[in-house]
Amino acid sequence: MSTPEPAPTGRDPRTRRAGRTGPVLFGVGVGILLTVVCTAVLWWPRSEVTFRNSAPASVAYEDESAHHLGLVHEHTLSGRSSYRLVIGRDPGLSYGHWVGVDSTTAAEGVEATTWTADGVRVRFATGHEVFVPARYFLHGR
Repeated sequence: MSTPEPAPTGRDPRTRRAGRTGPVLFGVGVGILLTVVCTAVLWWPRSEVTFRNSAPASVAYEDESAHHLGLVHEHTLSGRSSYRLVIGRDPGLSYGHWVGVDSTTAAEGVEATTWTADGVRVRFATGHEVFVPARYFLHGR
C-alpha cells in the first residue's frame, strides 16, 4: 500500500519563509532602536569636573574641615549644557554649596581662586569674578 500524497496547497514552501522575513526584520529594528535609546538614557545626563581647587592649609575655617571647589560641566539628553561651582567638604564634589555660572563665562575656564577666612573668590578667564562667602559652604552645606 502506498501513502497518499498530500493535497497541494497551491503555495510554494519558500513563499511561506519569505513572508516571515518582514516581522523578523521589524523585531531586529525595534531591538536596535531600544538598545540605542537605553544606552543614551543611561549615559545622560553626565557631568565632568573641568576645574578643581582646594583651600590651602593656611586658611582655617571654623568647622575645621578641608574645603574643595570644582567647576562642573553638565550635559543633558536634550543637548543643553550648564556649569556650576560646587564648594564644600566633599573632595568628590557630590554635595556642597552650588552656584550656577553662565556657560559662556565658564567655558573659557577658571583663571584663579583666592581662599580667605571670609570665603572664596573665583576669577574666570573672561574677567568675571564670583565671591562665595564662607558661611554658605561651612558645616556641610
